Amino acid sequence: MAFFRNREIKILTIILMLLSLILIVAGFLMDVQTGILISITVLLLCMVFFLFTVQRYRHIKKLSEYLRRISQGEYSLDIRDNVEGELSILKSEIYKVTLMLSEYNEQLKQERLVLSEQMADISHQLKTPLTSMMVMIDLLRRENLSEQKRQEFTSHLYAQLERIEWLVSSLLKMSKLDAGVVEMNLQEVPAQALIEKALNPLLIPMEIKDITYSIEGENQVLICDLHWTTEAVINVLKNCIEHTPKGGKIEILFKDNPLYSEIQISDSGIGIPKEDLPHIFTRFYRGKNASPDSVGIGLAMSKSILRSQGGDITIKSKPDKGSTFFIRLYKSVV
Repeated sequence: MAFFRNREIKILTIILMLLSLILIVAGFLMDVQTGILISITVLLLCMVFFLFTVQRYRHIKKLSEYLRRISQGEYSLDIRDNVEGELSILKSEIYKVTLMLSEYNEQLKQERLVLSEQMADISHQLKTPLTSMMVMIDLLRRENLSEQKRQEFTSHLYAQLERIEWLVSSLLKMSKLDAGVVEMNLQEVPAQALIEKALNPLLIPMEIKDITYSIEGENQVLICDLHWTTEAVINVLKNCIEHTPKGGKIEILFKDNPLYSEIQISDSGIGIPKEDLPHIFTRFYRGKNASPDSVGIGLAMSKSILRSQGGDITIKSKPDKGSTFFIRLYKSVV
């Protein structure tokens, strides 16, 4: 029998046989009736002991089979029972570990899927400028190329290199945010300092398009990471500038209530179509009104940054009536 192949059963059987033999011999030495009574008692006790032991080993065998099937990916099995005892506790604990493994396995699958999609998106985004650069390099090799054309192609090459540098830099920032390795330094930040830092690199593009801006409520204080929140606001302002025609206006309004501080950024641009609104913060999504140079990563990064510090961003927009972004920085995690 497979049951007797267990080493501990062999040792236990030998010990029981020796003890039983000693008791039976001792009983017969006293008298025959005592010897028979001891023999029957020892036999019954040994039978009961072995029956319970066999039953216990059957449960252990079932658990081994269950674990084997779990290792093969069958996470839907449920071995719990409502019987009290150490074996039932062991089953419940194994079931809990199984659920944890199942959830961890699903999480790994999702992470692999997201990573695969991101790699495909990144490859696609890098392919366009690289192809353009290769074409321009071939043109620059022509000996009869005029100096004017040479300077023009060199300028285009520089622009494409800047685009790749920005794209790679942005993707590195997003990968850090996704991995949760960015530590937000939350502190009291004057709203005016935040908006000045965000507007500073955008003043020239706004001047070129003759876009004016106004700020209300700049005396408020926000609880946020100044560096990363500035990056988020810059991306929103860039989007507003991109979609606002010449002579347009951008309005920045700060609001505050016991739950959160809010930055409203409105433009007088062309607005966003209704069908694009649910995807506007999706990475690499380009709406119908996106400019040819748009990659679709700025607003997605803004959302990642704000969520990393317990905030959020939403948008309201109507075609030809402009868009308003609502940046909320919660005063406690919700």
